[in-house]
Amino acid sequence: MRTTLLPLGLVLMAISPALAQQGGGRTITVELAEVTASELASSVRAVGTLEAEASATLRAEVAGQILAVHFEEGQPVKKGARLYSIEATVLQAVVNEARANADRSEAALRRAEELFAKQLISGTDYDAARANYNVDVARLRSSEARLSKTVIRAPFDGFVGLRRINIGDYATIGQELVDMVQLDPLRVAFSVPETLLPKVQPGQPVSIFVDAYPDETFSGEIIAVAPKTEVAGHSLEIRARLPNPDLKLRPGLFVRIEVSLGTKSEAIVIPEQAIWPLGQNKIVYVVEDGKAYQRAVRIGERKPGAVEITHGLSAGEIIVTAGQMKLFDGASVQAAATPSTSAD
Repeated sequence: MRTTLLPLGLVLMAISPALAQQGGGRTITVELAEVTASELASSVRAVGTLEAEASATLRAEVAGQILAVHFEEGQPVKKGARLYSIEATVLQAVVNEARANADRSEAALRRAEELFAKQLISGTDYDAARANYNVDVARLRSSEARLSKTVIRAPFDGFVGLRRINIGDYATIGQELVDMVQLDPLRVAFSVPETLLPKVQPGQPVSIFVDAYPDETFSGEIIAVAPKTEVAGHSLEIRARLPNPDLKLRPGLFVRIEVSLGTKSEAIVIPEQAIWPLGQNKIVYVVEDGKAYQRAVRIGERKPGAVEITHGLSAGEIIVTAGQMKLFDGASVQAAATPSTSAD
């Protein structure tokens, strides 16, 4: 978890030594600060890997010799564009034969319809003629489908990779020919703690950072939240879409993701060193009339050097930020000459 404080929620304040109660034992010098409310922007960070919106390894579906390659490696192609042509002499002959049989069956069916209308043939003979025609048409469609497999076409708009087979090579069924990938948009899958379920939803913006471009931030948005949590890690699977119009990014790149979880307008944030452990509790020393009193607090968001207090403190109160080791509940205190320095 990472939080960003806007602005710093703490104003240091020197307290006059006169605040310390006289005659109540030794007065302990500490560093003090006044608690103030300010805006607190919270976010969560995760890591992931870029994935293509669409990706495919094209394979030969019929066997035959490669007659032509219709693309340049690494270049964009449109959906339906020809990529490879496979020798199709035999399959073309099968189609021609099937088409001739279908034409003959169609003519026979037309004659049977005329004869059946004149009651010169039985219904059985007419049904047989119609069945023969349907079978021959099905065989024609099947042979045409096989013939169409001799031309390998792009299944979507994208970029072709490096070809794995050349003109003149014999392609076997299932042999890999070339990879194809869509580069815009990309997507990234990542996980966040399940406790953030109420705070993440589709449409939420995300910032993405890539080591290849250390000075740039890429913007995307959440498109889906998994309907169930991952049991082993108690995490929630998230998927985001990342526009890539300049084609700078590539699938497989390692990325860091930051999801904004919103801004609290009246957050109480104090220096981390003001928190003091006491058994199972976290306490802060609050100064009233020159004395320091222990008060249990509840911690929320964290940032480097600072922590949000969700319960136990109010704006305007004075707290001890350094010197707690010498304190006890009700100890008399006075402010150090040099006020404490808070962490940004």
